Amino acid sequence: MSAPTTEPLETGRTLFQRRAWAGALRALRQADDAAPLESADLDRLAKSAYLSGHEPESIAAFTSAFQLDVDTDPRAAARSAFWLGFVLTQAGRWSEAGAWLERGSAVLDRAGLDGPERGLLLVPLGLQRAFAGDGEGSARLFARALDLGREHRDPDLLALARLGTGRAALMPGMATTAEAVAAVGQLDEVMLAVTAGEVTEMIAGLAYCAVIDACRILLDVRRAQEWTAALTRWCEDQPELVPYRGQCLVHRAQVLQLHGAWADAAIQARLARERLSDPPGQAAAGDAWYQEGELHRLGGDWASAEEDYQRANTFGRQPQPGHALLLLASGHGAAAAGTIARILDETADPFARPLLLAAQVTIARELGDAAAVRSAADELVSLSGRRPCQYLAALAGHAVGAAALAEGDAAGALPPLRAALSVWASLDAPYEQAGTRELIGLACRVLADDAGAALELGSAEETFTRLGAGPDAARVGALLRPEPAQPSSHPLSVREIEVLKLISAGHTNRAIATALHLSEKTVARHVGNILTKLDLPSRSAATAWAYEHGVIRAGATPS
Repeated sequence: MSAPTTEPLETGRTLFQRRAWAGALRALRQADDAAPLESADLDRLAKSAYLSGHEPESIAAFTSAFQLDVDTDPRAAARSAFWLGFVLTQAGRWSEAGAWLERGSAVLDRAGLDGPERGLLLVPLGLQRAFAGDGEGSARLFARALDLGREHRDPDLLALARLGTGRAALMPGMATTAEAVAAVGQLDEVMLAVTAGEVTEMIAGLAYCAVIDACRILLDVRRAQEWTAALTRWCEDQPELVPYRGQCLVHRAQVLQLHGAWADAAIQARLARERLSDPPGQAAAGDAWYQEGELHRLGGDWASAEEDYQRANTFGRQPQPGHALLLLASGHGAAAAGTIARILDETADPFARPLLLAAQVTIARELGDAAAVRSAADELVSLSGRRPCQYLAALAGHAVGAAALAEGDAAGALPPLRAALSVWASLDAPYEQAGTRELIGLACRVLADDAGAALELGSAEETFTRLGAGPDAARVGALLRPEPAQPSSHPLSVREIEVLKLISAGHTNRAIATALHLSEKTVARHVGNILTKLDLPSRSAATAWAYEHGVIRAGATPS
């Protein structure tokens, strides 16, 4: 005896309720083949298709639901139009999305309705205004959507309106830093609703990714870690979920990298890249490629890093500051300086500048450009003063210490460096700790505290080695264990040796010129000759070479 025709439909509804998306889709397809589904079940089929990774089928089902309801249930039709706009926007099909949103609004206009469906349709319009730089227009639309959400107690609408308000505030030129930080408080309200299970899964996934991305922009690493863990649990509770899993893996890779679990981070980044490549065309794939590039760069696999950054760029993810730092590491210091200066000139957004400025500090210090180090450090201090953020405060402290060291003020470098080190420790950021310890060690060496220098440099080398940061470990190791030089084992002149000793002491070209009674132009020529003769990429590499070859005696203070 054959099963009742209602069995696939009931099975599909049950599986939908259990969030078994692929199973629900199969059962609802079977039911639709037996007899055309009604609007509510078409909605379930469409959402199951989207959440199990079948975007074209989701669009087709939402379209059928809209056509079924457009003359009989305008509210349901408007919701279907909203979901079509939602799915098409996530796919980057902006024009089609806009057309469906307009069609949904027209349905409500004809029926004279202005309920929560109207609010849902206002949210993407508010984001469009925000992207166009119309802050006032955007704020009005989000405020109206929020009012409608409160009036009709619609959790999805409330979450979307708050997401829009908070996310728009982080767009360049949309708000002052203080206003943006305050507006982002809306995102905590969103996450309370998400974790309480008050919003539908499609909105929950969007909310997780939007809030974690906001935390990334704000450099709020503690909150990003907390919500990434929550997103991971949410995804794991839905084994058949496809959207959001790729973004989840990218976020997990970022958190793991920060905490020093680089091998695990590499696995997560690779899985994210693979997941975001199927179906092709997902914009977030660029983030996955960039994350892989970062890990390859830090590990010294520069060829793979270059390829990863190129792929990220292809997907629309500007590969900075990673690519500029790769240029520096691979011996192209001038190109690195030009790249980071150009991207900073293009970037006015105060939330996007800190990591670029931190990279400029690293690059300029390697090239001996004390003025550029100081300029970047001063801006980081200014940005840090505008908003409370431990990560940003640590970046600023590290930069101020690097600037003081580049200017020859080793004693003045130590307090901000030690303050930064304390924050890095509290954030469990070992790579950043090691980088700051290296500068502390160099400052101690200039101040003739050889024991302190050995302690700090030894800790830095151990951490770099444990993480797998080969190039960093080798650089610090050369400072710790210089090999005695053989007589006449280098091509440098006596004057070049004098210049190299002062470089190793952290002096700028101007300070060297004063000490040796030369012009800055002459000093610059000597520095260039040293790097060319020794085939070295940077002043730091020259310092390491000097210790390796006995030009500066181990335990001695360069003078």
